[in-house]
Amino acid sequence: MKRLLILGVMGVAALGLGIAIAVAATGSGGGKAKSSRATVSVKSMGDAGKVLVDAKGRALYRSDQERNGMVLCTGACLSFWEPLTVRGTPKGASLPGKLAVVKRPDGGRQVTYRGRLLYTFKLDKPGQVTGDGFKDAFGGQKFTWRVARPTAVKSSSGSASAGTGASTPSYSYPGY
Repeated sequence: MKRLLILGVMGVAALGLGIAIAVAATGSGGGKAKSSRATVSVKSMGDAGKVLVDAKGRALYRSDQERNGMVLCTGACLSFWEPLTVRGTPKGASLPGKLAVVKRPDGGRQVTYRGRLLYTFKLDKPGQVTGDGFKDAFGGQKFTWRVARPTAVKSSSGSASAGTGASTPSYSYPGY
């Protein structure tokens, strides 16, 4: 009887392991498996126009202060701005510029577009652009955030601008 019980337990454990392997192989189970979907693509979002989005349809942003792979958004900044990271090579869909990767201080590999680090705003939902023009500060570092666009938008004066013409909100985050 004990042998049958032990064999039954081992069989259930083996079946569970087989299911876990099958789930990992099909790309299900928490999004950890490699996906064939684009890392970054272009989507039209209402008044914001054409913006870059991640694989979940969330708008991507860049900081005016971070240039040439310099990572400044760390610590408390990450509680509002989530870096777009990848394990392999980022994939772009219909992008007129180059995607690349920069190594973050925590070891993560953050996606860049035309040399600018990409983030999602944690208060956005898919299809929303609410962080464009935000100004905030964390650890003494001031940031101005812009929605990432596939190309610079020309203003009527002919100079390039990343804004939408909306007023620039400014936030201070208690405790940061």
